[in-house]
Amino acid sequence: MTSAAAVRSPAEFEARLQRYLYDRSEEARAVRVGEKEVSEQAEIVARYANLFSREQLSALREAEDACADPEERERLYRLRKTCEGGLVTAELADRDDELENALLAARVVFRGDELPLRAAQAQLAVLDAYEDREELGRLQSDASTGFNDQRLELVRAGEALAAEVSGEADPLARIDEEKAISHRDLEAVVARASAAADTRYAQLRERWLERVLGPEREERPSSYHVSYVRRLSPFRGVYTRERSVEVCLDTLARLGFRLDEQPNIHLDLDDRPQKAPRACVIASDPPEVVHLITRAQGGLADYQAFLHEAGHALHYAGCDPSLPYTYRRIARDHALTEIYSFLIEAVTRQPAWHERYFGEEARANAEATDFLEALLFRRYAAKLRFEIDFWSRFSEDGGTPGGYAEGLSAATGFRYRADAFLADMDAGFYSADYLRAWIRAAQVRAWLREEVGPGWWESERTGTVLRDLFQEGTRPTSEEIGGRLGFDPFDTGPLLADLGAS
Repeated sequence: MTSAAAVRSPAEFEARLQRYLYDRSEEARAVRVGEKEVSEQAEIVARYANLFSREQLSALREAEDACADPEERERLYRLRKTCEGGLVTAELADRDDELENALLAARVVFRGDELPLRAAQAQLAVLDAYEDREELGRLQSDASTGFNDQRLELVRAGEALAAEVSGEADPLARIDEEKAISHRDLEAVVARASAAADTRYAQLRERWLERVLGPEREERPSSYHVSYVRRLSPFRGVYTRERSVEVCLDTLARLGFRLDEQPNIHLDLDDRPQKAPRACVIASDPPEVVHLITRAQGGLADYQAFLHEAGHALHYAGCDPSLPYTYRRIARDHALTEIYSFLIEAVTRQPAWHERYFGEEARANAEATDFLEALLFRRYAAKLRFEIDFWSRFSEDGGTPGGYAEGLSAATGFRYRADAFLADMDAGFYSADYLRAWIRAAQVRAWLREEVGPGWWESERTGTVLRDLFQEGTRPTSEEIGGRLGFDPFDTGPLLADLGAS
């Protein structure tokens, strides 16, 4: 038990927290990029054992309750919620490491070759034969779902601890309070938007599955083919992995960002067997240390992933260094930073962008990006519906997959496995953060088209607007950004226009 003498003032807690999060971020980076094959997060958590305690949590709550200044009160709130999360993490660190290391050690045998689980996942995006993807997808999913018992045990333990330290037993009420939105209201809004795009999506889906998967595909292909479709892998001779960095850097330069000249953004573009195939940014200590990590394999997804993550990297690396650490690193959610990622990734939806870098014939592929955008939006709208249902019944059934496969399959037109629900469920309702960012990024694009013009996507004026927003760090909410531009938080008009539904 940590002694009362170890309780820190909010400023002292924030300073120590900065070092803790840096160490954990760097460890997560090393494992994610394949530099390490064993996660040692539990050792780091043990090293900082006196940072999180019930006494520290009480002290932060008392400071928050006594604070009259709204800006400072919000900072103290975020520190308190981080302390709550730290208590949960400390309790579960050993079990988290055990699961992570088991996943890293897992192997899949495919056609005589033994592949790490992550390598098998990455291979699905580039296998050209339909039947090969079916076979490897089944093997990879079978291996992954074999860890469902461990995943579910962690979910149950984490929820019990979160309810205890927060004092709120209802997981939906807790997340609504933390993110200051109604997730049920958000779900209703995005469900209507998804339904409004049904006809256009069906048209795009039929056309592009024919081009990407070919006539031998099933009417409703399994989800094993989604990464191949998203990558537009048959066109990787056009969107080569060798050109992805060059093209993306030039794209950013036209917006006024010289990414390769920013020493605080560290690029990891290497291909390693144990490197996670999903691109990401790890903001270890913004704005000074920000990692942008991608794994190019060929196909349009390399370009989209690079530009998406560049939005995150530029945001964190562009925040005002004089801001309190909390407003440089800690947010109530991820909906704000995802705006900037979606906005910069949207450059790849411009027909003229495809023509500039890949020739006149590539202009037509911009329509494929409309299909991919609609596919992902509908998938996440269905994920949110499932997650609300999952947590609504959690106290009664302890976590079941009911509605997962049915909802995602109906929304996307791909067949999902019911037992994949745990591997597909991100912590903290990240699905809602993505959906809020989809709405907001469409609003910002509509504003930019009015203020900057149709060439917003290649104008340094857009970069100037974004730099001003980046300076604010994580302080604003997604909804505040939309409000400044005159939009209601749930105004999906610009998004429906982007999806071709209005």
